[in-house]
Amino acid sequence: MPVAEELTGASVELLQALIRNACVNDGTASSGQEHRNAADLASFLEGGGLDLARYEAAPGRTTLVARMEGRVPGAPSLCLMGHTDVVPAEDPGWTHDPFGGELIDGEVWGRGAIDMLNLTASMAVAFRHLADSGFRPSGDLIFLAVADEESGSAYGAQWMADHHPDAIRADYVLTENGGLHSGTPEAPVVGVNVAEKGMSWRRLRVSGTPGHGSRPWRSDNALVKAAAVVSRLNQYRPRPRFHELWRDQVDRLPISDEQKAALLDEDRIDDVLAAMPDASAASYFHACTHTTFSPNAVRGPMKTNVIPGAVEVEVDVRTLPGETSDDVVAHLHAALGDLAGAVQIEDIIVSAASTSRIDTPLWDSLQRAVGKPFPGASLRPQLLVGFTDARIYRAMGAVAYGAGLFSPSLDAGEYGARFHGNDERIDTESLGLTTRLWVDVCRDLLG
Repeated sequence: MPVAEELTGASVELLQALIRNACVNDGTASSGQEHRNAADLASFLEGGGLDLARYEAAPGRTTLVARMEGRVPGAPSLCLMGHTDVVPAEDPGWTHDPFGGELIDGEVWGRGAIDMLNLTASMAVAFRHLADSGFRPSGDLIFLAVADEESGSAYGAQWMADHHPDAIRADYVLTENGGLHSGTPEAPVVGVNVAEKGMSWRRLRVSGTPGHGSRPWRSDNALVKAAAVVSRLNQYRPRPRFHELWRDQVDRLPISDEQKAALLDEDRIDDVLAAMPDASAASYFHACTHTTFSPNAVRGPMKTNVIPGAVEVEVDVRTLPGETSDDVVAHLHAALGDLAGAVQIEDIIVSAASTSRIDTPLWDSLQRAVGKPFPGASLRPQLLVGFTDARIYRAMGAVAYGAGLFSPSLDAGEYGARFHGNDERIDTESLGLTTRLWVDVCRDLLG
């Protein structure tokens, strides 16, 4: 069997196993149970002469670190980092079992197939292939299969950085999530995430007066006030803010100069996005240029016949480069208006936006590796509107990119909709391309 087919097949099989382990992270300390995926990955890597170590931040919250020692003292090191947890899946919305890991018509189905077990599996396959082929890197090559990325990394990358930094330290890092094709046939491009928005999750505590549900007239119902808070957050329209990555992104879009000018005009962009027929693209472009506020959870001691005296609204806030926690508070006060005085604001997770430069040997290696299957394609640096564990490595001083290499036939809008959505799946061509990308980058950078 040709090497390319063998690597693709191994990535498919390992991805299926990781999906079936159902390491679902719902944000609680006892969820995730990533020890299952860590065990399968360790079993896959064992026997390759690799240094393997497991770390447990809490019962079942296991992170696996595999290492090839570099042969040249002081040479730059590279980490391939993939997380092993997945978000919950709502079974009724799926065409196939979200934890079945089925291979159907050339696609592997299941929760995590996109985010990001496909990359984690392909990284492990590339790592083992390099070991089996006798590859000796110039600097350390690390494979990090990390827990708890989906809920902020307290039991994963952040815990490792706080407690075992030397075990994961690297100069360069590749993680989620780039590799989509765009541009024109004359000037094709492949996206690489070099920056990501900050996250500034907030808990808004709304107080009222408890009472009997049979007497709601003139009551002080905390849930009613919380509903008004949610409504105002939904209606809030902060001004857009542009950064250099946005200007470069617009410049590369296959649209007219007039359309580009509108997307770069702070007074016109919101109207353009509102009229854009592709809702997925409009949502993404909006997130690239605005601080966003998404009230996603309501918690409280609720019972049908009891007027609640306190309700908590948890808000997912994503910040642009340069924004601070004080800016977030100012936004919230502006959004809530006269309700601000009735709300207590607490931090849940706060992490500033982060960026890595592109004038690096790793960028050059990525460019050469992408050019092998796609001659003439250039890399496009872009902003990720979500968050990844790359931010933790950047805080440690590393250059971190979100990479990968997918099939040109994979539609960007469809791909984006599969993140945390129904019918998540990845095609085998993309798995093969990505596995080969990791091998080629490692050989080029550390050969």
